[in-house]
Amino acid sequence: MVMKTRSVKKTRILADAATYILLSIFSLIILLPVIWIIRLSFTTKYIAYQVPPVWFFKPILDNYRSLFIDYGFERFFFNSIVVAIVATVIAIPLAFFAAYAFNRFNTGGRSLQFGILGLQMLPPIVLSIPIFVLMKTMNLLNTRGGLIASYLSFNLPFLIWMLMGFLDGIPRELEEAAMIDGASRLQSVIRIVFPLATPGVMAAGILSFILCWNEFLFALMLTAEKTSTVPIALAAMQTERGVMLGTLAAAMCFAIIPMLVLSIAIQKYMIRGLTFGALK
Repeated sequence: MVMKTRSVKKTRILADAATYILLSIFSLIILLPVIWIIRLSFTTKYIAYQVPPVWFFKPILDNYRSLFIDYGFERFFFNSIVVAIVATVIAIPLAFFAAYAFNRFNTGGRSLQFGILGLQMLPPIVLSIPIFVLMKTMNLLNTRGGLIASYLSFNLPFLIWMLMGFLDGIPRELEEAAMIDGASRLQSVIRIVFPLATPGVMAAGILSFILCWNEFLFALMLTAEKTSTVPIALAAMQTERGVMLGTLAAAMCFAIIPMLVLSIAIQKYMIRGLTFGALK
């Protein structure tokens, strides 16, 4: 009996060790591109293009200095932060109340709901010319406001459908009980439904920010030098002399920072939000 217990424990230890080893290898594969980018950001031009790669060298900060002195990267970074935050802040309440109307009152019927979903399925290039003409007519070209408005046009359908799934998991009886106690419909939504839907709202906000932060097509089409965003700045580092690998890697390190900080700050909400809508 003792020998059998020891054998079982030994098997469990070996299984756990094999699991951790496989997970470590998998994590390393995922992190390797990020590690490579960080390495490139501290190299000289000679080392960056060297084959086979040199892993041990004296790190330098020339790429980061060039990023801000020669390219003015802080302007692009600021534009991306402003556009992504403002577009997300505007989109979340609009998407929440629209999702609530669809979920609780079936506003517009299934045809309107599937129509909104159909807008999300359209390739962005299909909407590029109409949006460009609209922004030009409204004198919103080369402005952050025009870029924010265009981002809302393709973020809202996705966020509405996402939040509808989260609202399905909140019992209607809670609102009815609040209204029986004297609360209005709006008060029950703000004080009961919205707090319960916070994980889903946070998850939707994160995904909205990521979509705005990474968007390239509309930023290229609707902005000029003063209002360009980070993806445009990264693309501009391909010059007639080739790709400036070191400076590009430094810019990519800065582009990763907001996503990293945001993910760490509200990680628990993200996990709860992504799983909450699947449970009914």
